[in-house]
Amino acid sequence: MRTESTHSTLPVATTMQAMVFARAGEPLRLRHVPRPTPVAGQVLLRVEACGVCRTDLHLVDGELPDPKVPIIPGHEIVGRVASVGAGVALAIGQRVGVPWLGWTCGECAFCRSDRENLCDRARFTGYQIDGGYAEYTLADARFCFPLPDDGDAAELAPLLCAGLIGYRALTLAGNAHRIGIYGFGAAAHIIAQVLRHQQRPFVAITRTGDHESQAFARALGAEWAGGADEPPPAKHDAALIFAPAGPLVVRALEQLEKGGCVVCAGIHMSDIPSFPYAILWGERQVRSVANLTRRDGDEFLALALRVPIRTSVTRFALRDANVALGQLRAGALQGAAVLIPDGVAASD
Repeated sequence: MRTESTHSTLPVATTMQAMVFARAGEPLRLRHVPRPTPVAGQVLLRVEACGVCRTDLHLVDGELPDPKVPIIPGHEIVGRVASVGAGVALAIGQRVGVPWLGWTCGECAFCRSDRENLCDRARFTGYQIDGGYAEYTLADARFCFPLPDDGDAAELAPLLCAGLIGYRALTLAGNAHRIGIYGFGAAAHIIAQVLRHQQRPFVAITRTGDHESQAFARALGAEWAGGADEPPPAKHDAALIFAPAGPLVVRALEQLEKGGCVVCAGIHMSDIPSFPYAILWGERQVRSVANLTRRDGDEFLALALRVPIRTSVTRFALRDANVALGQLRAGALQGAAVLIPDGVAASD
């Protein structure tokens, strides 16, 4: 039950630890920074866990333009309400999640037509708004999602982006029956569980020779798993591309049935090579996913409980964020990496 508050708080420290990004190509630095204070409409969260997303990797590698610097990355945040500003209907101690989309104007044509994910003035968590690679973080209360109080925070964290973006990508594929998943990381291992729940067959395409990821995909229900250099046993009705490699678009089109759709789910992708019109012809489509809406969040988080989705996570201490990013870059993780601040008890 939410209670209206003008300004409530629990005792918290005046400073906090945070991993800070200052310049592309440099590692994040552990800093002691002032703990922020919420103003009207904002909530201060004590971070329980923050997922490590490939978007964070694009940020630190300088592949995303014009971030706020210095910035605290992280946008798969699970936290407990520590303090609220005026007008916030969240209870102290309540668990909420914070996604990539952190603020929209509410006034533009996109916002007024239920497409707030395309708002030209949108601001994003861990990119223009300090994120969750920290002990505490501020968020706009309107963009926080209530989360189960009794779940493992680390296992909930990947739902806030890997799950949400994967879900939006899947909805853009429509009612396609047979799905090809390109890149089997954090998002893919969540969407595989949704597809299995929906009784839709899928195959997984990984990096050539990545037998560990292929075995992981098969364990989650893939009918077939192989490298990008291997032809799947049948054509897809839709393809979801989670790996940031442009050549996979061409590969997916070559394996796509007529009338099918290739959905590119990343915020950044290498250039797509030229390709013959013949593999697009037949009313095939290529489209991108941009961000998420709050409706996506409400729908997906309700679905995640019904399935129920079980995420596979590797936990890292907050101070080891660079190690987690390095393992993600190397493709050494199955599932998702999650950062745990010091003092937060790990759950089994």
